[in-house]
Amino acid sequence: MAAIIQVKPLTDVPPHLSASAQPQDPAFYQDPYPFYARQHGSHPAFFWEDYGHWCFADFKSVSALLRDKRFGRDILHVATREDIGLPVPNPHVADFDLTEKHSLLNLEPPDHTRLRTLVNRAFVSRQVEQLRPRIRQLAHELIDGFEEKDSVDLIKAFAAPIPAIVIAEMIGLPADMAPQLLNWSNRMVTMYMYNVTRETELDANAAAADFTAYLRDVIAERRKSPREDLLSHMLMTDRDGDVLSEDEVISTAVLLLNAGHEATVHTTGNGVKSILESALDPKTLFATPEQAEKTVEECLRFDAPLHLFTRYALVDTEVDGIPLRKGDVIGLMLGAANRDPARFARSDRFDPFRSDGANVSFGAGIHFCIGAPLARIELQESMKVLFDRLPQLRIVEPPRYGNVYHFHGLEKLMVSWR
Repeated sequence: MAAIIQVKPLTDVPPHLSASAQPQDPAFYQDPYPFYARQHGSHPAFFWEDYGHWCFADFKSVSALLRDKRFGRDILHVATREDIGLPVPNPHVADFDLTEKHSLLNLEPPDHTRLRTLVNRAFVSRQVEQLRPRIRQLAHELIDGFEEKDSVDLIKAFAAPIPAIVIAEMIGLPADMAPQLLNWSNRMVTMYMYNVTRETELDANAAAADFTAYLRDVIAERRKSPREDLLSHMLMTDRDGDVLSEDEVISTAVLLLNAGHEATVHTTGNGVKSILESALDPKTLFATPEQAEKTVEECLRFDAPLHLFTRYALVDTEVDGIPLRKGDVIGLMLGAANRDPARFARSDRFDPFRSDGANVSFGAGIHFCIGAPLARIELQESMKVLFDRLPQLRIVEPPRYGNVYHFHGLEKLMVSWR
């Protein structure tokens, strides 16, 4: 989840290959899909002037580039800051940077392989399948808490608590810490906004410092009294004499807590909105486990929770005739790829029964989202319970997306069921 870095193109960009869409313009981030459609109809590989780098919007290119070993999430293992003109780190975000330093999302092999191998076993399908009853229980408990009201913000009351509680419990943190974990996470992810302000940076850094201090206290307690949880597992596991450092454990825990709920919250909100606006009968969408899976996959495709993911060019290279230098940034447009009319029939239509379903919402390649199996189960179970319990659910206020373009999620989703 590294911040977007602006770079200069290798050569002057032909005007017909340039495009502009201001990421903080409400008209854009509330509905970026017309912009995507224009690029699909003209040049799906284009130079995004506002970000200052090349972007790829078609499904084939995005899927391939996610797996392309010429590109990576980190660059400093093959170049220095001076080599590629990266600015020096800002001291006022040192605590935030420390949480990112050992993040799985930003590492490349062999460091990435080492960390992912350790953590992956907790997130394989056979492990997370066991969490279905707990997810259903949480969904029922949350609905019990607001069912007597006339209306509710579904993001705050339902979408956000479930994944936060589930990932906290997996790691080994108490469920009643979920609101505080959400507070820290929400403040930290503002660092990924376009043109982030110093005030935002300072607040995100303060959240990172508090988050880290809390985890250090928990880690100290786990060293004395290990439990059957992921945090203890990370602390105690020794692979051929190799033990994770405390900073590595903290970075991994922060990533799992932040990323472990972010996409699920957004997909729940976006998905419920898509279902209710489609006029389809929710009962049919979750009638069987197989159809529930298809419905969730279509929610992930139709209104993806993450729209822009960046990679560094690790070598001087070329993509689709576009010359790229070592250290250049490219943008992979996941939300646009999922609406590519060359890949999907009626790509702008929400269709949970489609036969050409697919998406790149969880990425691909070595950085494929480690929590994808868990997120899919959370979405299948929680949304089924929601529509079973509240069959008359409807939107009562126009939904609005948050001003963090590439994290595409609703700020609020006011619904009623009466």
